[in-house]
Amino acid sequence: MKKTGYVYIMANTRPTLYVGVTSNIVKRVYEHKQERGSMFTARYLLTKLVYYETLPTIEAAIIREKQLKNLSRQEKLDLIVRNNPSFADLYDSIKQ
Repeated sequence: MKKTGYVYIMANTRPTLYVGVTSNIVKRVYEHKQERGSMFTARYLLTKLVYYETLPTIEAAIIREKQLKNLSRQEKLDLIVRNNPSFADLYDSIKQ
């Protein structure tokens, strides 16, 4: 059985952006919020989940992550604004 994959964007108030991929989005975002997710997210206090996509497999999520990382900063911001205009933290909406 293949695992579902997620691609996500974390941000701070500036916003500085971080694109990541995971098979467990709740756990991974929690780690970022605890400043354990990565050195980059900890250094820049990227604790807000502002965008995510659910993909059928982790392999598909990795491919999508590469696509998002190749977008310009403005294209990433436009993607976020289209789906989350207020830049709200979406973490509560994914916790179960």
